[in-house]
Amino acid sequence: MKKFFSNIRKYYKYAVYQAKAELKSEIANSYLNWIWWFLDPICYMLIYTFIVEIVFKTSEPYFPVFVFLGLTAWDLFNRTITGSVKLVKNNVGTINKVYVPKYIFLLSKSFVFLFKYIISFIVTIALMIVFQVPVTWQVLNFPLILICLYTVAFGAGTIMLHFGVFVEDLSNITNILFRLLFYFSGIFYNISTRIPKPISTAMLICNPIAFCINQFRKIFIDGIAPNYIGLLLWFLMGCVLTAIGVKLIHKYESSYAKVV
Repeated sequence: MKKFFSNIRKYYKYAVYQAKAELKSEIANSYLNWIWWFLDPICYMLIYTFIVEIVFKTSEPYFPVFVFLGLTAWDLFNRTITGSVKLVKNNVGTINKVYVPKYIFLLSKSFVFLFKYIISFIVTIALMIVFQVPVTWQVLNFPLILICLYTVAFGAGTIMLHFGVFVEDLSNITNILFRLLFYFSGIFYNISTRIPKPISTAMLICNPIAFCINQFRKIFIDGIAPNYIGLLLWFLMGCVLTAIGVKLIHKYESSYAKVV
């Protein structure tokens, strides 16, 4: 891990530069430019709100905010992990020319998703004002939950980055599994009230994205403190995953160029 932190300090500016370049390229030929970063999550929120409240005639208090919190957290988690699978193959040109620790590509990519998530946070506050959700000081716990979510996603991403080099079908397998995980994570429904115990308890404890989404809803909608012990445990789990992934990358990255 000493080498990992040393490389992070050394290549941090490169990761930031790459993230800025990707963000600029996304809006280069778009008429609405950066406005899409706001519109995209809002449109998905409106779609799910229509399906759940109008079609299925069921809902949760402050449902637009409820589903928006789930969608944005899922987007960060999902994109960071599934996007890591083909990172080495997508950057093979850079890898063949100059040495860059392979998790720096993941760091750069995650910065893009993290930036968009921060924008979503601004939209969340705006939605709370529009739908008159009471704002409490518990929203100050937002960074703690975000750090936990990001650490787990980054840690899992480093492992997927490594195996994505050697397992050709991993991307397809990951996409299928994450489609299933989407419906088990309570994005548009409340696991605690819709799923009987002890199954709901197990889903919230064992699934990191479901756990973090639930914590976001606690501080933003319910105005109550998050599960600090659970956050600490999942943060530590994220650190363990990161350590495993980084060790695998350090051990085998010299062979990545030959495989891809």
